[in-house]
Amino acid sequence: MSLGFYTVLLRLALPFVMLRLYWRSLKAPAYRRRVGERLGWGPPPSGADLWIHAVSVGEVQAAEPLIRRLMSREPALRLLVTTTTPTGAARVHDLFGDALAHRYTPYDLPGIIARFLDRVRPTLVIVMETEIWPNTLAVCERRGIAVILANARLSARSARGYARLAALTRATFARFTRIAAQSHADAQRFIALGADPACLSVTGSIKFDLRQPASLLNQAEAMRRLWGQRPVWVAASTREGEESQVLEAHRQLLARIPEALLVLVPRHPERFDRVAALVSRRGFSLARRSRRERCSDETAVLLVDTMGELPAFIAAGDAAFIGGSLVPSGGHNLLEAAAAGVPVAVGPHTFNFALITEMLVEEGAAARVADASTLAALMASWLSDAALRAQVGERGREVVARNRGALDRLIAVIDDCYARQYPVT
Repeated sequence: MSLGFYTVLLRLALPFVMLRLYWRSLKAPAYRRRVGERLGWGPPPSGADLWIHAVSVGEVQAAEPLIRRLMSREPALRLLVTTTTPTGAARVHDLFGDALAHRYTPYDLPGIIARFLDRVRPTLVIVMETEIWPNTLAVCERRGIAVILANARLSARSARGYARLAALTRATFARFTRIAAQSHADAQRFIALGADPACLSVTGSIKFDLRQPASLLNQAEAMRRLWGQRPVWVAASTREGEESQVLEAHRQLLARIPEALLVLVPRHPERFDRVAALVSRRGFSLARRSRRERCSDETAVLLVDTMGELPAFIAAGDAAFIGGSLVPSGGHNLLEAAAAGVPVAVGPHTFNFALITEMLVEEGAAARVADASTLAALMASWLSDAALRAQVGERGREVVARNRGALDRLIAVIDDCYARQYPVT
C-alpha cells in the first residue's frame, strides 16, 4: 500500500469515523465535545515549542515523568499534549491542570494535519509508545519538524501486522528522526520494518521512573480504614468480557475467605453502569464509589466508577489483578502495583507490556493465571498469607528500583535530536 492509497482510504472512511465518534458519544457524551479539534479546527493554543502525543490514559501516565522533567528544567517551554480519548484528556487535566495545553489529536489526513501544524507551529514532536500515523510523519518531514517515537514498543504481533503493509510501513518508519525503544527486541523489530538503525536507541521503559506522590500512602490508608481488617483484592482496568471471569473468581474466593472484598475498576467509564448491572445480576452486594455508598461488612464488591483514583486503590489493596489480560486486549501496566509493593496477577494476554510483565514474573514479583479458577486460587493464597504477600511485594519494589533511569536516557536522546535538528549558529 502506498501513502496515496492509504490517504484515499482514510478520506473515504472519515464519514464512518465521525459516525462512530457520534455512536460512542451516546454512551460517553465527552466524545461529541470539541470535535472540531479532530479536524484541525478549534481554539488554537498560543503556539507550542513541543507537541507530545499520548493516546489515552496509559500513555498519559507514561508521559507524566517526562513532561514534569521538561517543565521543571525549562519553565518557559510551551507544551501541547494531544490525546485521542476523553479519558486521556481528563487525565491530562487531573495531572497538570492549566499548566499546559491539551487538544484532541487531529485525524491523519494531509489537509487536517497541515491546518493543525499551521496553528500550533511546534519545533519538535514526541509520540508516545506505538502511535504511528503516516501522513502526520510525512507532513512533519516536509516542514523539517523532528519527530521522536519515545518509550517505543512493538510486539511481535504488531510487527506482523505492519509487515503486511510493507511499502507503507518502511517509508513511514524511515521518517522518524529518532526512535527510543524500550528493549533490544523492540529495536530489532523497528529496524526490520524499515527504521534507520542509526536513529535507534534502546533507552528502557520510562514507566519504571514513576514517582508515587507522598499523598498516595495517606489516601490508601484512609481507604483501608473504611474497609476495616477485611482482606481486599483489586481488579484493575478490566475490559469487556473480563468482569464475568473476575466475578466468578471472587465467588470461588468467598467460599474460602468469606470476608474478602473485591474492588472492581473497569477500564472505560461508559461501561460503569453495565458492569454495575452485571455485579447485581450475579448476586453480589454492591457499593458504588461515585455515590459514596458505604462499604459495609456485607458488601462483596466495591465498584470504582470514578476516574483518577486507581493508583490509590491499588496501593490500598492486599493484592491486585491487572485487567485486559484474561481477554486478548494485551494487558495494562503492572508497575503501579509493583512500585506500591502489592502482589500482582495477570492473565495470559500481556503482549502490550510483554517486557515488563516477563521481568516481574521471572523475578517472582508477579504471577500469571489462566482463568477464573486459577485467579481465585492465587488470590486465596496471597490473602491468607501476609508474609508471602510482603515477600512478593518487596520483589516488585526491587524490580522497579533496579530499572529506573530510562527517563534520563530519553532526555539525552531528545537533547541530542534537538541539537542536531536545530544547531546553534
